[in-house]
Amino acid sequence: MERNAMKAAAAIAAVEEVASGMVVGLGTGSTAAHAVREIGKRLASGHLDRVVGVPTSQATDDLARAVGIPLIEPGTAPIDLAIDGADEIAPDLALTKGGGGALLREKVIAAAADRFVVISDDSKLVEALGTTFDIPLEVARFGIAITTATLARLGHPQLRSADEAPFVTDNGNYIVDLAVGPIRDAAAFDAELHMIPGVLATGIFVGIAAVAYVAGSGGIRRIDAGRPA
Repeated sequence: MERNAMKAAAAIAAVEEVASGMVVGLGTGSTAAHAVREIGKRLASGHLDRVVGVPTSQATDDLARAVGIPLIEPGTAPIDLAIDGADEIAPDLALTKGGGGALLREKVIAAAADRFVVISDDSKLVEALGTTFDIPLEVARFGIAITTATLARLGHPQLRSADEAPFVTDNGNYIVDLAVGPIRDAAAFDAELHMIPGVLATGIFVGIAAVAYVAGSGGIRRIDAGRPA
């Protein structure tokens, strides 16, 4: 099974948790897009009804509208379930997220949801965060040189670019990707990053995910928080 098919299979498994009448947080990125399309398909076919979404980016907002998912503003109603992808998944379901640049909104929605479900292919499984993916940070544009210099004490920061200019998030901020290598204590490192003025959100998600559906050549693996694979 090729990678895109694996992502789609994991998304379909996660969407089985969506029930009619739910408010669903809609993640950002290529894997999450499969879940958005699957929800839209089930609404169109009548297998689901009265499902509304809370998108985590303008790109997801656009896709959800295109496939017929009604949307509401964050905070309008409690979020029953959120579905999103990840860039790294540790055995305890700590995550690295933010490859798509929507990490702040993704974290707000994931943390607010009654249940946060992660979807991925098995290439995202790691023993420790920071092993295969730099840690994305959403940072204020003001004082970016100061913030970057401070981050250099912890790793190797790189301001993310797009079309030869700094990448700008939907919130009007910048993204710094911090190369650090394997992180021994993700929660402690996350707290240390948050102590740096200018860092608005980190791509380290600890203690938020309830379950991960991970697709591989052998099918779908389900990993529950508290019960590492």
